[in-house]
Amino acid sequence: MARDQATIFSFRCLCFIIFVLSVFSSISFVIWSQYTGFFDFQNQVTLQNQNQFINILSFPSAWNHLSFPSGPPPKFLKIALFVKKWPHKHRAGGLERHALTLHLALAKRGHELHIFTTSSLNPSFPSFPIGTLYFHLSKPTAAGYLDQAVVWKQFQSQNSTGKPFDVIHTESVGLMHTRSRNLTNLAVTWHGIAYESIHSDIIQELLRTPEEPLAYSLTERAMKVVENDHVGEVLKRIYMIPEERVHIILNGGKDFKKKFGIPQSKTLVLGIAGRLVKDKGHPLMFEALMQMLKENDTFRETAIILVAGDGPWSDRYKDLGATVLVLGTLEPAQLASFYNAIDIFVNPTLRAQGLDHTLLEAMLSGKPLMATRLASITGSVIVGTEMGYTFSPTVASLKGALYRVWHDGRGVLERKGQLARQRGLELFTATKMAAAYERLFLCISNDEENRDSYCTYQPSFH
Repeated sequence: MARDQATIFSFRCLCFIIFVLSVFSSISFVIWSQYTGFFDFQNQVTLQNQNQFINILSFPSAWNHLSFPSGPPPKFLKIALFVKKWPHKHRAGGLERHALTLHLALAKRGHELHIFTTSSLNPSFPSFPIGTLYFHLSKPTAAGYLDQAVVWKQFQSQNSTGKPFDVIHTESVGLMHTRSRNLTNLAVTWHGIAYESIHSDIIQELLRTPEEPLAYSLTERAMKVVENDHVGEVLKRIYMIPEERVHIILNGGKDFKKKFGIPQSKTLVLGIAGRLVKDKGHPLMFEALMQMLKENDTFRETAIILVAGDGPWSDRYKDLGATVLVLGTLEPAQLASFYNAIDIFVNPTLRAQGLDHTLLEAMLSGKPLMATRLASITGSVIVGTEMGYTFSPTVASLKGALYRVWHDGRGVLERKGQLARQRGLELFTATKMAAAYERLFLCISNDEENRDSYCTYQPSFH
């Protein structure tokens, strides 16, 4: 028993040391991100004044900061997409929703899209009235992934039919390296990497109560973690992809209150949405809310928390009483009404992922944000206090942020929401994302004759 306690103690100390190192790395990266973001802005202004051309493949910041033409594309591309799963109605994660939004937009612009994905268990596979969109379905493996031999055979068949593919796009590891390593016109979109789950596991271990069992499976993985980075930084530092090959494109009411019985007397409506699982920070959120509802009668009487989504923590939230309203999984139309009904959106995630779609959806709905202080969030979305609130992944820090929101009130939140929406419209719309991807695909396509033109950007022309 004594040995077990010593092991647990030493392991928690190890986690703490690694976490501290991660925090320092995160702080330095946030400073670097914000500083270089300002430098990039100044650099763009200089380029505009000097009427200079730049190679977009060497542009150091997110391409969302660039403005591409909205007219018809200079060339229609034949694009192959490999994605593990195609979304079906509201049952879709961030990766699937990104794939749907981006490639529908590209197909509507006239590009020929061939989507290699797994067949749905639901017989009613979604159909789209777009003549340039083609699906190539295959049975998933036992683990739910694309059968590489099957999809590669499908790809080769389509690649030899008509003209070959101009661009091959894989969402994360839809197409494995063993198949893609010899492709010269390949684009890979990373939506969070398995490496990041270790970061989440460490935070969860530090938050673990003495009554909860130790996650022994974390011990080996914990030794490998020494820093916290953006996905782009992880690709460069962990996967050893050359820096010049990594390019960042940030992914692209009253009736509702009446329907769900939200009293008009509530002066603060907090919104939470997404998968209600542990690594999304819901144990942290649950504990903070439970303490606040117990210790502050006024907060309990004037605030209400709306929880949209499904997962193991759904029933736990219901235990908090009438102040927390669990809505379950919402259809897209209902989700839009959900965002309109809340005063602020809260995302307590513990994963240092790329960008959570729920944050972008809330921004574009004109809502301020509250989220964990992670580099991927503070460097891209909540870049200042004028747009929202951040907190460290501890109960005390989260409670402090929630109380600040409550004290600030709706007037302050509305002003923050307006600024958040303005930033969202400038950087994160589907049109903006599709335009950036279109230019990337044109630039890396097999069109040698026009490659220089596609890869060149002149700010004053846009």
